[in-house]
Amino acid sequence: MTSLLPLYQITVPTLEFRQLAPVLLLFGAACVGVLVDALMLGRSRRFRSEVQMGLVLGSIVAALVYTVYNWRVSGGGELVAMGALMLDGPTYLMWSLLLFFGLLAVMLFKEEKLGGGANAFASSAAAIPGSVDEAEADRYRLEQTEIFPLTLFSLTGMMVFVAANDLLTLFVALEVFSLPLYLMCGMARRRRLLSQEAALKYFLLGAFSSAFFLFGVALLYGYAGAFDLRAIDAAVSNPVYGRGLLYAGLAMLGMGLLFKIGIVPFANWIPDVYMGAPTPLTGLMAICTKLAAFGATMRVFFVALGGEAWTWQPIFAVLSLLTMVVGSVMALTQHDVKRMLAYSSIAHAGFILTAITGANQNVPGGQPTAVSSAMFYLAAYGLATVGAFAVVTLVRNAAGEENDMAGWSGLAAKNPWVAGAMALFLLSMAGIPLTGGFMGKWMVFSSAWFGGYWWLVVAGVLTSLVAAFIYLRLIVTMFGQAPARTTFVGDASYWTWIPIIVGALGTVVLGVAPDLVLGPATMLGSFLR
Repeated sequence: MTSLLPLYQITVPTLEFRQLAPVLLLFGAACVGVLVDALMLGRSRRFRSEVQMGLVLGSIVAALVYTVYNWRVSGGGELVAMGALMLDGPTYLMWSLLLFFGLLAVMLFKEEKLGGGANAFASSAAAIPGSVDEAEADRYRLEQTEIFPLTLFSLTGMMVFVAANDLLTLFVALEVFSLPLYLMCGMARRRRLLSQEAALKYFLLGAFSSAFFLFGVALLYGYAGAFDLRAIDAAVSNPVYGRGLLYAGLAMLGMGLLFKIGIVPFANWIPDVYMGAPTPLTGLMAICTKLAAFGATMRVFFVALGGEAWTWQPIFAVLSLLTMVVGSVMALTQHDVKRMLAYSSIAHAGFILTAITGANQNVPGGQPTAVSSAMFYLAAYGLATVGAFAVVTLVRNAAGEENDMAGWSGLAAKNPWVAGAMALFLLSMAGIPLTGGFMGKWMVFSSAWFGGYWWLVVAGVLTSLVAAFIYLRLIVTMFGQAPARTTFVGDASYWTWIPIIVGALGTVVLGVAPDLVLGPATMLGSFLR
């Protein structure tokens, strides 16, 4: 029996708690939030909501402070959690952006004045739409506060996703941040059948993409004999066998990642999901999901598959072109504001992909230029997007949100501040000078140009001109047409106005003083390989 003991020896895991504090804080607060929701059912709805919101805001702010502190202390470039996570410059940059935009987006979850004392989420998500149970829940203004811990679980998964140093950790993080989003998409208070349809589509298509992702992981493991990104890079640089498994695994893994970004032809879920999901959640998904997916994509393709750039960069160039064109053209045909913003987000994903396509180690700046350009664009896009969806929650009719563009007619005459803020966000999305969106487009196009993809830059500029018409059409509707009789601007609380004000100020600051973000982004733009 003594001789068998060495077979059962267990290696005690070592965790760097200070470096992992941002992730652990969010995960711990999410677990506490689940207990709060379970143990305080007898308390008033408002009390539970306030406790949950305090947990969310406190944990996100604390995680953001710890992220900045850890970066200042360590400077990045270390493996933690027994090699599962890589804390390098891009990790700290993406963590900071995820926490910042998560903080702004979750504020919209707490808005209750616009809903007559209730937020945008269903009173009882388990109740069948149109049933007696739902009617009673609405009558008594019940509120399930599980949306707050679910949001924290999703943000936790996103943070692990962008820092994952091996493919298995990447897959687990993908599921951790996706599953809460599937649930919350079906929890809209208004138009619940449409919301549940959106959740079902998102779940089914997300499950397919996860299957492709996992199949790609298996194939790459078969090729390299390891899940570690740097080990895969070594196998790519010094191949022992043929490259069939490598190319098949690269394609499958790429499908899973590009689905989350929303790249054509893997973007057909975005319009339906964005339209049916609760608008506050749409704002969170539009930036945080895209940011996490882009971060993970750059880490995988730059660190693990950088030696095969000649294979995947031309494919990315074609996909980028298709995404820019399809997103912009389809957005032109939309009359629903949320659906228009959804197709707009697809076009923006194509613009950002041009930076990754142009990443080249042999040109000035090389890979860091691509990373910093993409992160700057995501920062500018995130400010405009969170602010725009906050404005969408304000424009209302007797039944709730007014998403029909015709209902936005003459909005400037009713509330020039709301219309002006929306116009600023739209101008930034269009890439008009003196806005963050203009500098973002300049950066990603510069990366593609120096990488040798000048034709993609020309196509991007032409597509930007087409996309500008989309946003100008809504601006003309707000400022140049007679006011719609049935539409009004809701009386919102500071939970809605903070994201709008911060988004507007940030959009202007990034347009006139881009170095405030571009400097740190460039300094933190190199993945540790």
